[in-house]
Amino acid sequence: MEDHELLTREIDEGPGGPGIGAFFDLDRTLIAGFSAASFMREWLTGGRAQLVDVAAAAASALAFQMGRKNFSAFVAESLAMVRGLSEAEFEEIAERIFGQSLAGNIYPEARALVEAHRAKGHTLAVVSSATYFQVMPVARELGIEHVFATRLEVADGKLTGRIAGPACYGKGKADAAVGFARQRGIELDSSYFYTDSDEDLALLLAVGNPRPINPSARLQSIAAKRVWPVRNFTSRGVPSVTDIVRTSLAIGSLVPSFMMALPAGLLDGDLRHATNLMATTWGELGTALAGVQVTVHGEENLWSQRPAVFVFNHQSAVDAMLICKLLRRDFVGISKQEVRSYPVLGSLFGLAGTIFIDRLNRSEAIKALQPAVSALQQGLSIAIAPEGTRSLGPRLGPFKKGAFRIAMAARVPVVPIVIHNALDALPKHAMVVRPASVEVSVLAPVQTTSWTPANLTAHIDEIRDSFRHTLGVRERD
Repeated sequence: MEDHELLTREIDEGPGGPGIGAFFDLDRTLIAGFSAASFMREWLTGGRAQLVDVAAAAASALAFQMGRKNFSAFVAESLAMVRGLSEAEFEEIAERIFGQSLAGNIYPEARALVEAHRAKGHTLAVVSSATYFQVMPVARELGIEHVFATRLEVADGKLTGRIAGPACYGKGKADAAVGFARQRGIELDSSYFYTDSDEDLALLLAVGNPRPINPSARLQSIAAKRVWPVRNFTSRGVPSVTDIVRTSLAIGSLVPSFMMALPAGLLDGDLRHATNLMATTWGELGTALAGVQVTVHGEENLWSQRPAVFVFNHQSAVDAMLICKLLRRDFVGISKQEVRSYPVLGSLFGLAGTIFIDRLNRSEAIKALQPAVSALQQGLSIAIAPEGTRSLGPRLGPFKKGAFRIAMAARVPVVPIVIHNALDALPKHAMVVRPASVEVSVLAPVQTTSWTPANLTAHIDEIRDSFRHTLGVRERD
């Protein structure tokens, strides 16, 4: 997270208050790529459109880019495929696309900018030519309250495939932001606008702090002439060959880690010795190969009281490597049943003593947790994510009670491990790990000797609040 300090320094050191606006474009600014492409894929793979329809929309987009078609005509032709859908149906589709694609495409750098402006009390807004259906899930995830986007016409509860009112594009985008600024008393001379497109020149010229992000060639030229600072984000989008190789080596390093540890276990007849060596080696080797640097605050809390139940918030598939790097020895993990079927990975996790649970079968899941209590009583610690599943962003989901019941039954402390930004390296649904600096805070052990079934929920809420406070995040919707 130190990587973002230079990016946000001017905001951190500048004036604060709601009189300063921070306006953000959507595509190639808050998210990598174009949100419309994800919707097109959904129409095609979901059977809502034929290949010829998508090809026609692509041709329309090309004509627009070449200046042979205006924005309204381009959007109208592109929206032909949504004609007849209800708003509720389109919202449902948009939410699914957000979860499967757009959430993972949010730039960590953009999150840092948004949070820096929020910390200064600035007024945040997304101003985009995309439709509200494309913009709203991203704005909600980032906690941006104000949204100006292209509205779609609705008649008799159905989308007509036409734009309602002026498009939020070019001068229309500038008019929306300037009008909003007047209403809210925002000083545009002190405000910021982030965009990738030269088509947003009107709004860039209207603010005192124009900030091109991943600029088009023409905006790059304009920025150079006007001496505007340019930022290029590389943490999302098409991965480099190096990133793909790093990911393969990081995941594959579990096998040589096992092979290195196996002789030690065979020589002294101690499987636990081999498991400890495998976990330590994979944690160190895997994160190094992936380019994931880890900064740990409160590291002493990892060792002050063992055995313990180590609970961590689950943001990323790299969390397994992080936990191995942190805990190193004498622990077993608890994982979803599906991991057992993963080639190689499932077998090695099984050999390491991982306890697999079926999240869809509550009674069986509770039974599967009994070995965890036995492991604690034998001196081994437990590592578990009480959310049960990875989150799309940094916000926390509800905490399930299983981890805390285990700790209460074994009368061992709970140690919260707060992972701040593992999703920078690998968000949910992504396949390639990106180099990142991940920050981890290990909080003080929480004693469970006074816990009872009657007060368990209150103690869980206190621990979850400590996560939220440490992360500085809002509740997940």
